[in-house]
Amino acid sequence: MEPRIDQTQFGSVTIDGAVFTHDVIIRLDGQVEKRKKQLSKAVYGTSHTISLAEAEHVYQKGAVRLLIGAGQDGTVTLSEEAAAYLARHRCQVELLPTPEVIPVWNQAEGAVIGLLHVTC
Repeated sequence: MEPRIDQTQFGSVTIDGAVFTHDVIIRLDGQVEKRKKQLSKAVYGTSHTISLAEAEHVYQKGAVRLLIGAGQDGTVTLSEEAAAYLARHRCQVELLPTPEVIPVWNQAEGAVIGLLHVTC
């Protein structure tokens, strides 16, 4: 899968040699952008629960899979509303601790989106 995720440590993720010190979304076209976690913070007061609004922002038409790096310790969860929204769009969601999602991403094929939380 392009781009390749090289590594992560608490507070950062390295993608194709570039170090990001914030949460990121990897789009279907491989573009890496900063995660808009304020969409979830506005609802839950934390970015550790992904809200419906954030799921709507992350999802792209045609995506069949969303790989979520749920943080170094796997603390990020998906709200029921966000899970239902993604299910309606037939987008399979996999939540794994960020270090564990790296090999899954790098071996993935097809229309896959990534969301990587770099702390907790």
